[in-house]
Amino acid sequence: MSDPAKGDPRAMLAGKRFLVLDDEFLIGFDTQNVLETAGAASVVYVSTTADARAAIDTGQPFDLAVLDLLLGREGSNSLGIAEMLAKRKIPIIFITGVSGNGVHTEQFPEATVIAKPYDAAELIAAVCETLSRR
Repeated sequence: MSDPAKGDPRAMLAGKRFLVLDDEFLIGFDTQNVLETAGAASVVYVSTTADARAAIDTGQPFDLAVLDLLLGREGSNSLGIAEMLAKRKIPIIFITGVSGNGVHTEQFPEATVIAKPYDAAELIAAVCETLSRR
């Protein structure tokens, strides 16, 4: 039997629900599109931490969250959202232009970190790898 993370991402993403937080609309929309094209059942894209909190509080659990680490338009970061997700045992992928280790790797050592710029294949590989650890 083939490993879905290496062979067929659609099998790994089928039926899965994702949260995407990115303050840059084009990047967030692209991330949503990549996940949906790869087979995600549902992708909720939000651009602010307030909207992310509201999406998390709906009670419909997410299987994984893709979070832009630094939210320049808000002048903040996504660490508070990551904390909410970690309490609910929802895996996290940080997307960041910050190189090296930082507070995000210290507070969330189990989170996957993808450096900007990245491509669709890298994102899907990280998603599949992260889901396979659950």
